[in-house]
Amino acid sequence: MKFTDFDLNENILKGIEDAGFTDCMQVQTETFQTIAQNKDIFAQSQTGTGKTAAFLISTFQLLMEDKHYKGKKALIIVPTRELAVQIEAEAKILAKYLDFRIGSFYGGVGYNQQEDMLAQGVDILIGTPGRLIDFSKSGKIRFNEMGILVIDEADRLFDMGFIPDLRIMFSKMLPADERRTMLFSATLSAKVGNMAWEYMNNPGEVVIEPEQLTVEAISQELFHVGADEKMKVLLGLLEREKPETALIFANTKHVTYEIAKRLEHNGYPARCLMGDLPQKKRLKIVQDAKDGKVKFLVATDVAARGLHIDDLTMVVNYDVPSDAESYVHRIGRTARAGKSGKAYTLACEKFVYGLPAIEKLIGKKIPVSWVDEDLMVEDKSAGMRFHFDKHSGSPRDNSTGNSSRGRQHSRNFNGNRRPLDARAVKVQSEIMAVSGSMNSIERQL
Repeated sequence: MKFTDFDLNENILKGIEDAGFTDCMQVQTETFQTIAQNKDIFAQSQTGTGKTAAFLISTFQLLMEDKHYKGKKALIIVPTRELAVQIEAEAKILAKYLDFRIGSFYGGVGYNQQEDMLAQGVDILIGTPGRLIDFSKSGKIRFNEMGILVIDEADRLFDMGFIPDLRIMFSKMLPADERRTMLFSATLSAKVGNMAWEYMNNPGEVVIEPEQLTVEAISQELFHVGADEKMKVLLGLLEREKPETALIFANTKHVTYEIAKRLEHNGYPARCLMGDLPQKKRLKIVQDAKDGKVKFLVATDVAARGLHIDDLTMVVNYDVPSDAESYVHRIGRTARAGKSGKAYTLACEKFVYGLPAIEKLIGKKIPVSWVDEDLMVEDKSAGMRFHFDKHSGSPRDNSTGNSSRGRQHSRNFNGNRRPLDARAVKVQSEIMAVSGSMNSIERQL
């Protein structure tokens, strides 16, 4: 069906047209039909299916056309600040011709700017539980003003321990039969189901199977490689496929940083995205990736949900994720909005044991390809060591090798003392490998 087939407000349709949308995706069609029946929404839908537009357009339509919700506000609760920012950006595009004030509220940044927004008035609030409750306690947000409630990625909220916070917010909201509630989750677990039936009013179910998304839209390929071969294979894939953009996932922040630095040394300008980065820097990297300024992004699972990059052509699992659902979320960054995409997984001896659970979840074996010599590209960073300074909260290029720069670290650390002997240099090197840069160790001492 097309968006014009639904009785949507003409200014909403103008925003949809500007966004480039014409045909409804399945979750959008079913959401609009259920909303038209005056029911709440209880939906299973992965990211990349168009669910954000589904609940945003439904929210706009209710606030504009339904007499029960005119003059009221809408609240969208999300698990992460990155997702809050992404939804805010999409909401402002779709609401271009609507007189709605839209704002996002999350931790990791100061209160002043967000307090100013609330003082001026906000019609649609998008936020993470902690910051929303903080503003509620100070009286700057009143949950009983919310006529529409959206909970996005409910399973992720539960996994992150936000159930008590959600219950606090529900206790201060209008009764279930006086508000419209839409709950979206990648999986309909027992916890999600219990929450839905406890706090929702006869919800209609919308189920978009994750297996269909993974199998039909994304070309998957698996390589069994040694841990010491993974960088060469990654470089070979980038050379063979020549992707316009690529997102590479690793299981730890240290490996994420190392991959990004090695890619840079091999001529691929890359940035890394992880939880330790300051919030302002994380948001800047995400925005640069969306704007096409970052072609190669290396990330931990902090970016697996809520990171929307248009026309992302390739995802690489440098490490097999330990959690099966993370695999689906990772590769779901490509093949969005009905497009095709490619996902490659490098299974080494350390993480190969995660494969059975992944293949059970997606309902198929991931096709295996053999690594030949043509796919192994020389790594120009071989022999270099890269250290992530976890104490400073941001990655720095502490790469070392047999260069004078590496020796300079030792001289700075020892001040006016005599040069270190060979045994001390070896011990220092081992400490750096485990704990980070010598600068961080010096600060602690």
